Amino acid sequence: VINYFRSSFSEQFSEPFFNLTKLRKLGLSDNEIQRLPGDIANFNQLVELDISRNDIMELPESISYCKTLQVADFSGNPLTRLPESFPELQSLTCLSINDISLQALPDNIGNLCNLVSLELRENLLTYLPDLKDLWLDGNQLSEIPPELGSMRSLTCLDVSENKLEHLPEEMGSLLSLTDLLVSQNLVDVLPEGLGKLRRLSILKADQNRLVQLPESIGNCESLTELVLTENQLVNLPRSIGKLKKLSNFNCDRNRLTSLPKEIGGCCSLNVLCVRENRLARIPPELSQATELHVLNVSGNRLLYLPLTLTSLRLKALWLSENQSQPLLTFQTDVDPESGEKVLTCVLLPQQPCSDNLARCGALESLVEGGMLDDTWDDKTPNRMSTIRFMEDDDDDEDDEERTLLRRATPHPGELKNMKKVAESIRKDMNAAKGLDSNKNEVNNAVDRVTTSV
Repeated sequence: VINYFRSSFSEQFSEPFFNLTKLRKLGLSDNEIQRLPGDIANFNQLVELDISRNDIMELPESISYCKTLQVADFSGNPLTRLPESFPELQSLTCLSINDISLQALPDNIGNLCNLVSLELRENLLTYLPDLKDLWLDGNQLSEIPPELGSMRSLTCLDVSENKLEHLPEEMGSLLSLTDLLVSQNLVDVLPEGLGKLRRLSILKADQNRLVQLPESIGNCESLTELVLTENQLVNLPRSIGKLKKLSNFNCDRNRLTSLPKEIGGCCSLNVLCVRENRLARIPPELSQATELHVLNVSGNRLLYLPLTLTSLRLKALWLSENQSQPLLTFQTDVDPESGEKVLTCVLLPQQPCSDNLARCGALESLVEGGMLDDTWDDKTPNRMSTIRFMEDDDDDEDDEERTLLRRATPHPGELKNMKKVAESIRKDMNAAKGLDSNKNEVNNAVDRVTTSV
């Protein structure tokens, strides 16, 4: 529905006017309107709004409910300010506020992340607000311009869910940055300049292609949360131990073969998750992280745990995904190679697992070919896998007789039918047994009669 109101339009809006809830385009320019009612919020499908060249002195806070608004023109009104809630109009792409006596923009004007055109001609502005937050997540960005480094007041940068392959070194100039979110991109290396971000508190770079971390990351002295899940990291830099304020470190689903002993220097570490990697041992120095309460090392290749972990006040130690309790009962043992005392339990040593098993679960590893493909659903009814015993290796001719076959689990509906059939068979068998019993009794009676005769 497209509505235009021009020429001599009264400032009084009749109540039925705001029942036009499907209105998408509203033009009220060049009238003598003095007030825009709060009922403007009823237009929750409005895409374009033009109230230019009127006598409106204030915009209602409720305009922020017009969530679909994309184009707005407020030019030529005696407005001195915009509502504080105005930046909540996240769909806004074109905004014209020329010649309205505007003295200042809202501090959070930068939240209008989809804004393409902003006109501010002929106003009373004496300064522009610092853009402290920049949210660019969920786009198709393939690169970030180096000029971003000039935004010295930026505190939060979110470029998650894009197609970035690298980050510019100029990011090291964002000295006020506290939150950096680069999740779900294609980044393989973080810039060395990252170490200059001394105020950085949160770094999330999960679901990328990282193969290494810069040694300079140890200089991010304010870092409290580091999330590197689902990358291709083989090792961690020794400088990781310099992160004295780090409390949450998640490095699940990488290719780590070892942890640096310096990780014990993370004296504020509360949660350490390194599940589904290739770790064969945990450094004894980890016990120096005395604030560690949760340790998840499931899905690795650990033979044992260092005895020094007994000095920690752990609340949860996960060695397996299907572990029933957060803590287990451990026994001391001796490593035959080094002769040192170690900890072991029923879940150690962990079984080596392939990448397919680590990333896709046990079921897929049992299927020929390992990884799932587009034909998985088509194969489901007929798929079949085998479980072989170790002694079968020397007796190939008996494979068919001694191999267990794993078949697809039936649908619950099929299970009900199978149950009915089984119960029917059981009744028939019981009935047959009853007949056999009667027959045996008759035969026995005949035998007795014959004997007596």
